[in-house]
Amino acid sequence: MTAPLDLLVLGNAIVDLIARTDEAFLADQGVPKGAMALIDEPRAETLFAAMGPTTVVPGGSGANTAVGAAMLGARAGFIGKVRDDELGGLYAHELKAVGVDFPVRAATEGPATARCFILVTPDGERTMNTYLGACQGLSPADVDPAVVESARVTYLEGYLWDPPAAKEAFRKAVEIAHGAGNAVALTLSDAFCVGRYRDEFLGLIRDGSIDILFANIGELKSLYETEDADTAIKALSQERNGRGLHLLGLVTRSEDGAVVVRGGEVRAVPASPVAEVVDTTGAGDLFAAGFLAGHARGLDNVASAKLGALAAGQVIQHIGARPQVDLVKLARERGLL
Repeated sequence: MTAPLDLLVLGNAIVDLIARTDEAFLADQGVPKGAMALIDEPRAETLFAAMGPTTVVPGGSGANTAVGAAMLGARAGFIGKVRDDELGGLYAHELKAVGVDFPVRAATEGPATARCFILVTPDGERTMNTYLGACQGLSPADVDPAVVESARVTYLEGYLWDPPAAKEAFRKAVEIAHGAGNAVALTLSDAFCVGRYRDEFLGLIRDGSIDILFANIGELKSLYETEDADTAIKALSQERNGRGLHLLGLVTRSEDGAVVVRGGEVRAVPASPVAEVVDTTGAGDLFAAGFLAGHARGLDNVASAKLGALAAGQVIQHIGARPQVDLVKLARERGLL
């Protein structure tokens, strides 16, 4: 029998290579600041050669969320694809070491384990260039129905909408989760990703595929094609799915905190105080982790969002998207657990 999970994440299994840089380097490399661009393997090798010293961290947006939730006491699992190479082995080891179930077998042929080259400027903004490699091989065969049925929430990366086979894995997981009476969450992932798939993402919201939506304010404005944040939030608050239920939306707004949106109601949650913003990589991922861990503990939506803000606030104070403090202890000290 499959052990029950609070959270199951489907996402791209990507190893992060993080380097500090400056605006001039971004300009020289021709990459737009703050964006995520997909690159091929030759470009990956060229960029890596040009980067300075790097920090290597097993990452990927969804995996960051799974790890953060596990560190907050949730029972978490992750479905993603790596190659049976050195980075793939490192990836699997690190997930299991923090208590995240990783049931997918590594590929024995094909592209190498995926890599994301994260360039962090002095203001803490991150610019990502991603070679998807082996993670594009995620397919419906990797989605074990028993694992999905065991999870109270199945959480899906918007980035999965890029590779066709991963998209089918995504749809399979939605069908299984809802068939078992469980919730499905989607993170929009990136404003450029929203631009590529706006109509399809709105379709997923409105046909009942999605119960919970995570987005930052830039992604939400892209979704509703507006430059006005209040207009985008109002549009989200009015969304109903194909079953007539109001969507639950969680929208992060950097230093302005987050809002919990549902059924015309918008409730603000302040950002967690930080000493210094060092690297914003993973802020949204950890917000989702905190919220979903709170949800698993039975906290209400606002209390869960406060836990998300705490987790996000911690991860932006150091390089890398994995927490470096005891989040449960910190949450208890702040009266959030």
